Amino acid sequence: MERIANTPCSGIELFRASDGPGLALPFACQGISCGFPSPADDYIEQAIDLNKVLIKDHESTFFGRVSGQSMINANIHQGDVVIIDRSLKPRNDCIALCLLNGEFTVKRLEISPTRIVLHPANPDYKSTLITPETDFSVWGVVTYVIHKTW
Repeated sequence: MERIANTPCSGIELFRASDGPGLALPFACQGISCGFPSPADDYIEQAIDLNKVLIKDHESTFFGRVSGQSMINANIHQGDVVIIDRSLKPRNDCIALCLLNGEFTVKRLEISPTRIVLHPANPDYKSTLITPETDFSVWGVVTYVIHKTW
């Protein structure tokens, strides 16, 4: 991944998605039970290329490493990697990477005809109402979170 230099960042480190050759990894295509155990297959039937699954448009897709705790109840934690697609139109209730007064922040968007509000997913943080005086833009929509569980 290529780090994006001189990007105005606070709370996230950005990297450009590579459009190089993919990496096919073993894939259990029959599904993995999260309920009652199911008989295990003796072999893996297919391969999966995560670049093809997670990235729709290489030119507009970026990876970001998260810093901070404001989105923990959306299962986005310190050190997680978010995948951001700049070609997607932000919609109400999506999670987006926003540029707010010159700094990046990841928040859930509330978009209505009369207002835009940025909501954290942690009760220790306050929501932000976007006013005409606010220097604000949606930089991209978060499409996936890569989260280490241990």
